[in-house]
Amino acid sequence: MLHDETVPTELIDRLEHVKIRETVWIKMSDGCELAAKIWIPASASAVPAVLEYIPYRRRDNKAARDHQIHAYFAAQGYASVRVDMRGSGDSGGALHDEYLPQEMEDGLAILKWIAAQPWCNGRIGLFGLSWGGFNALQLASFAPPEVGAVITVCSSDDRYADDVHYMGGCLLTDNLSWASNMFAFNSCPPDPKVVGARWRDMWLDRLDNSGLWLDTWLRHPHRDDYWKQGSVCENYQAIKVPVMAVSGWRDGYTNPVFRLMEHLDVPRRAIVGAWGHKYPHQGGPGPAINFLNECVCWWDRWLKDVPNGIENEPRLRAWMMEPSSPLNAHSPGRWVAEPEWPSSRIHERCWSFDVGALVDDRESRVNSALSIQSPLSVGLFAGKWCSYAEETDLPWDQRQEDGGALLFDTEPLSEDIEILGAPVVELEISADQPVAQAAVRLCEVAPNDRAARVSFAILNLCHRKSHEQPRPLIPGEKYSVSLTLNHIAQRFPKGHRIRLAISSSYWPLAWPSPRPARLTIYTERSSLILPIRAPRTQDLELRDLGSPQMAPAPAASLLAPAFREWMVHQNLGSNKVELRVINNEPRIRLQDHGLELGREVQEVYSYQNNDYATIRGFVEQVRHFKRDNWDIRTLTRTTMTSTEECFQIRATLDAFEGDARIFARSWDESIPRKLV
Repeated sequence: MLHDETVPTELIDRLEHVKIRETVWIKMSDGCELAAKIWIPASASAVPAVLEYIPYRRRDNKAARDHQIHAYFAAQGYASVRVDMRGSGDSGGALHDEYLPQEMEDGLAILKWIAAQPWCNGRIGLFGLSWGGFNALQLASFAPPEVGAVITVCSSDDRYADDVHYMGGCLLTDNLSWASNMFAFNSCPPDPKVVGARWRDMWLDRLDNSGLWLDTWLRHPHRDDYWKQGSVCENYQAIKVPVMAVSGWRDGYTNPVFRLMEHLDVPRRAIVGAWGHKYPHQGGPGPAINFLNECVCWWDRWLKDVPNGIENEPRLRAWMMEPSSPLNAHSPGRWVAEPEWPSSRIHERCWSFDVGALVDDRESRVNSALSIQSPLSVGLFAGKWCSYAEETDLPWDQRQEDGGALLFDTEPLSEDIEILGAPVVELEISADQPVAQAAVRLCEVAPNDRAARVSFAILNLCHRKSHEQPRPLIPGEKYSVSLTLNHIAQRFPKGHRIRLAISSSYWPLAWPSPRPARLTIYTERSSLILPIRAPRTQDLELRDLGSPQMAPAPAASLLAPAFREWMVHQNLGSNKVELRVINNEPRIRLQDHGLELGREVQEVYSYQNNDYATIRGFVEQVRHFKRDNWDIRTLTRTTMTSTEECFQIRATLDAFEGDARIFARSWDESIPRKLV
């Protein structure tokens, strides 16, 4: 199990009566069969069902996590269905990209199939983390009659503005990391024990047809129809069923939670904790909660019509973060709540800019011009855009970054300040290049000068007016721009300082502009606006969200432990700088069917002599599958570089059966840069 909490006796009793259908085939209209695993409660009567529909391999990669969740739901009286998406796991076909119309067509067919089964009463809930959270919202927007409620975790309503690809019109390097991850996932074979002798033909079809998704994503640098498809923000009113939206402050997907609460017109609820990109009963840094119980309460109300009052919960529950060390395994703080969002109890407070200072007085405007051309080292300690391994990939002490940025500090605070919402930075700014970016970091500075990043934003200044129709800058011309930082709940204690840091690059979190740019900030018309929330005694009376409970994980043998490392290396002789990330999953053997599996991942982001022409991102993944004499290995490598005119991708895919390489392909692509 992922947690040491004792499984309650009542839950164990219920779990013993859950029936598991290991592999069930669902045929699509074109004849493609999708593989599903189903957990069915002991009740002989038809019950509501819940569906998780993702490409992450139900039989091996997510087998433990899936059982912990789906068996729990089945023990609470729900038929819980987990489907491998077309081209993944044991399902047929090839997976060509995220959130395609084919994915929606298949999903709607799955819903009809579930509703027609004798164990289902026709009422279905949709849920998922990340991809599954995305397509839960997307499928709900088609208003299928079978769907009665949604739980979406760490997902987005806007595929361009708040996803792994772009942020503020800037290209995220998580785009490369994620594309490489799916490159590796799509190289994995189905299980011969499930699909039989056709496994090799199915595998070769995937290897040959899944494609290089990174190429596609780089060819859409602006918010065009490619990104609008699947973005439910295009029409929030299309969603007609209750929605619970969940995320964590260390995740990349916090902002969509707040937009969903603001714009949906259905019963809705939000929970935002301190977690990274994981379900809240499994995520760190803690505190984790009894999230599966919260899900069951949601399902009970909207799928079983149980009058449990969940609709009367506050619209928003959020973890108010306290200052802490990057090494802290937990996140000090407390739960706070707002009955509505946006909240009328939150007010704006503005600080104007002075030279090196934030001044809490709108009348004290200082007319100065401050410029910065940041070294590429600003960002090496930023962590990932979206944290997956919370022990290694969170932002470090920001003093490592501050030497290459303009800094604006308050005086030590005379009282505590708490914020909840999205900070905003308004700048009057100019640049000496037609394409430039600005990165802003909001930090909490302790009396010992330790600086912790609270929130941040980056903006491609060509996108200052529009992500759909960006325009180049006129060098030297002044522009008024607004940067909305990621939503956050944070307490700044008395005696600490608030810092705003501004830089002209943020590598390797974001790919830099084509050439180094010098930014000039004009202080008279620049300001920081914070969403201030006063503490409320009612927060002390909030219902306890409990400690994690889940079904025990299936038995597995550990063959090799996980290994994770996040290392910055600077060679002072060659002046080459590298951020090297190792994220190796444990190698395990699943006891119920004897499969061994493992994953090894290495990412390297580098540059030399602060030269933009040397910027390079590299990701390598190895996937292993073994049972008896069946021994499969795939190796994917992706290298990305750039010139002032284009992005360059070189990628290779090699697949091995035993010692024999049975498939090899390489890509060498050049994609024009379009104001990015």
